[in-house]
Amino acid sequence: MNTRLTQLAGLLPENADAALIISEANRRYYTDFVSSLGYLFVTRNGSFLIVDSRYEEAARNQAHCCEIIPMKRLSETMKELITDKKLRRIMLEASAFTLAEADTVEKIFTDAGAAAIKTGDLDKLISKMRIIKTSAEIGKMRRAQSITEDAFMQTIKLIKEGVTEKELALELEFRMRRSGAESVSFDLIVLTGSKTSMPHGVPGFNTVRYGDFVLFDIGATYEGYHSDMTRTVALGKVSSSSRRIYETVRKAQQNALDAVRAGVRCCDVDSKARSYINAAGYEGMFGHSTGHGVGIEIHEAPSVSPANDFILRSGMVITVEPGIYVPGKCGVRIEDMVVVSTDGYINLASLPKELIEL
Repeated sequence: MNTRLTQLAGLLPENADAALIISEANRRYYTDFVSSLGYLFVTRNGSFLIVDSRYEEAARNQAHCCEIIPMKRLSETMKELITDKKLRRIMLEASAFTLAEADTVEKIFTDAGAAAIKTGDLDKLISKMRIIKTSAEIGKMRRAQSITEDAFMQTIKLIKEGVTEKELALELEFRMRRSGAESVSFDLIVLTGSKTSMPHGVPGFNTVRYGDFVLFDIGATYEGYHSDMTRTVALGKVSSSSRRIYETVRKAQQNALDAVRAGVRCCDVDSKARSYINAAGYEGMFGHSTGHGVGIEIHEAPSVSPANDFILRSGMVITVEPGIYVPGKCGVRIEDMVVVSTDGYINLASLPKELIEL
């Protein structure tokens, strides 16, 4: 087994013989193998990846950390493994199962003389491992961020009156993929004009007009790891009220960044941005959390939110992304992805945050 699988095996509680992992993200995290379907059993004495014929050859070539078991019928293959390895109590990755899937697997376990542990404890063990990033993981996110920034800087040169949100989003994705991105991190958000007041609006055929903000919430994946960045630019000069909103967000973000370091609570980082925005007269116009963890998934623990008193630790990667959204008028968000350190943070974003007026 590789280091991650060995570590997880060592974390299994005394009342469990094995863990069953089915989510694509966690299977990739532990095996470095990508497939849309698979069942990873982790025991104290070895790990076993069940795949169907679509993935068997690729898994044997790439997933050297575990034994590859070709799937005949799922019930038959699982029963053989459980019986052969004398597994009696198996932890389930609770958040990854639908109720129907859990019922199916539990019946297979019962027929094989085993029981399912459906407490959610396995999810906590996995999160505990994933929340601290290795230097290799951070390197992949740094590369994803670089790809994102390069695509952004190329794409904003295309902003002019009449260009649509969809056109800009498509240009971004094309440039990211051409530069080595595996995919985009999420459906890219490119909004202009009054639509910028929608934090997660969908790019459409709205066209950029002179004096408008254009908001980009974008990211790329590189070898499975994500980047996440938001920048708000303008075509031409913006109004004084819009500029005040922008500068308030920029200062609020810097206040939050200045609070980031190991030992600080997530809610305290959130408060640094939120209290500044509220005091500036925009209370109620910043509804989402200040940030979230990023890694092999775009949203991971921890949540940098008002209610989360979780304490940051060195090696965590989080976003810091406050915003102000005035319904029907405009919105601004600025987001960086940072690595928490003992005395502060390392910013994986390198782009300036002064307002760009094209």
